[in-house]
Amino acid sequence: MEIEQVCVVGAGFMGSQIALQAAIHGYDVCQFDVAASAFAASAQAQETLLEYQMRVGVLDEPARTAAIARLRWTSDLDEALAGADLVIEAVREDLAVKRALFRKLDECCSEHAILATNSSSIRISRIESATQRPDRVLNTHFVQPVWKHNFVELMRGTETSDTVLDTVRAFMMSINVMPVLVRREHTGFIFNRIWRAVKKESLRIVDAGVATHEDVDRTWMIQMETPLGPFALMDRVGLDVVRDIEQVYFEESGDPSDACPGILLDRIAHGDLGVKTGKGFYTYPDPDWQSPSFLKSASP
Repeated sequence: MEIEQVCVVGAGFMGSQIALQAAIHGYDVCQFDVAASAFAASAQAQETLLEYQMRVGVLDEPARTAAIARLRWTSDLDEALAGADLVIEAVREDLAVKRALFRKLDECCSEHAILATNSSSIRISRIESATQRPDRVLNTHFVQPVWKHNFVELMRGTETSDTVLDTVRAFMMSINVMPVLVRREHTGFIFNRIWRAVKKESLRIVDAGVATHEDVDRTWMIQMETPLGPFALMDRVGLDVVRDIEQVYFEESGDPSDACPGILLDRIAHGDLGVKTGKGFYTYPDPDWQSPSFLKSASP
């Protein structure tokens, strides 16, 4: 089969980027969200990203115009799913929410439609039994920014067919996203298993009073030659999202060392969720880690 029409469920930060990536590369995309109020923010975020890609020479004006024309939004699920060959779910990292959604998608989609989750931690095998099509479901984990960090982790469920995997792999390559295959089902896939080790230890170091979050970021940025450190990246992802992902690991293992550190929970309790609320470990829009002096040693 070929994928022609795409539906992205969830018009938030990641859902909007996934939808835009597909639209830029020629696919008609419908974005669904239960909150119609999310559409204006989604459209604005996509417009901002398109303008940036034009400034850096990735897109020209005709490509920008064409991409916008291929995007639409609706809060009517039946309308969103009509004709969809591939549905990518990008809602909150909550197993019960995802299972309820997949049950509904299974009821409303055509028989041939492939159902995928962008979950960053929940294995599709924990969701697939909510559907009557376990051979047509899989994990498709994108990372942000999608156009720049252009890889996606594909992971089968217990019955995902070779045809479905090959079809989705071909689609990802067609939207300039490199598919990497997780060959054995595992919570955290490839990237997040590595990133989680860094994230977890960074939080524990600061929670234990060993170092400040600024010095953890400085250490990482200088040694690894990256533009931002673990705490800045957590701010960008969203501290509530980080918590939800950590909770998945904790629920699976029951290991107290996997419980969310207090330093993370305290910030969330105060409503400091990162970039999206203007404050997390840093204050935005001008966080300290972006300052030219952040990595400069003091004068002797």
